[in-house]
Amino acid sequence: MHIEPQKEHQWLQQLVGEWTFEHACAPGQPPSTGTETVRSLGDLWILCDGRFEMPGGGPCVTLMTLGYDPAKKRFVGTFIGSMMTNLWTYEGSLTDNVLTLDAEGPGFTPEGTPTGKMARYQDVIEITNDGQRTLTSHILGDDGKWTQFMKAYYRRK
Repeated sequence: MHIEPQKEHQWLQQLVGEWTFEHACAPGQPPSTGTETVRSLGDLWILCDGRFEMPGGGPCVTLMTLGYDPAKKRFVGTFIGSMMTNLWTYEGSLTDNVLTLDAEGPGFTPEGTPTGKMARYQDVIEITNDGQRTLTSHILGDDGKWTQFMKAYYRRK
């Protein structure tokens, strides 16, 4: 079986390469720095392998998979991290250079305390210019408003 890559698959390929990043998750915490290696799995998928030190939490490793499902007309993927037990599944859409990925996972308060309920999330990847991109993470509150809780700045090595 041979699948011809779509323009959405080609968009993902611009993320392939070696990156450094800085991100902050919690107010008052110092930002973390890390690296990410993004590689292709054929022409249809990318694998993003991230590594960083969590302030007060030791080393962390993350793995994101991203592809595009032409039947769904949606981007699809997953996210796991060595610091969590949840397997995040993504579905999303692309507008210009902004990929918005929707997911569901364990809820938490603004202070980081688990709520015991599931919550809706959005991870947004934006290509800002050649060699730079951002990733922002948002949670949907009980008030129906999205609240950003993390922003990472990536630079190509």
